[in-house]
Amino acid sequence: MITLDTSAVFALVNRRDPDHGRVRDALAADEGPYLIPAAALAEMTFLIEDRLGWKALDAFLADLEDRALRFECGEEDVARVRQLAKRYQDLPLGAADASVIACAERLGGRVLTLDRRFDVVARDVKLHIEPSTADHAREPARLS
Repeated sequence: MITLDTSAVFALVNRRDPDHGRVRDALAADEGPYLIPAAALAEMTFLIEDRLGWKALDAFLADLEDRALRFECGEEDVARVRQLAKRYQDLPLGAADASVIACAERLGGRVLTLDRRFDVVARDVKLHIEPSTADHAREPARLS
């Protein structure tokens, strides 16, 4: 079970993204389910449609419809999302990333992300970040 961050989803959907292969491989190495926090879904769909177009968005939505990707994390995580967003407001973490972390914390701690802000939070909370931080430690932070 792994919780997906926007940066990883975008790289997965965009075959031209330099990180597409390693994100795809990290996901393939996991049996699933692959979880998408509801609070991050709007961010994901906006970026996919805005930067990759309708066909990419349709493929992503088809994966949700077919349950290859699953919605997760809703009302039960709001208090934790609020705590995380406040605690890391200088990062800034934001609600979408905080929802990914809250979901992951509740469901085993695994996160698929390319966003280095998660490395900062992982020093304080129990998260296992994939692809491994060693794989992207020298890369600039990615917007999620």
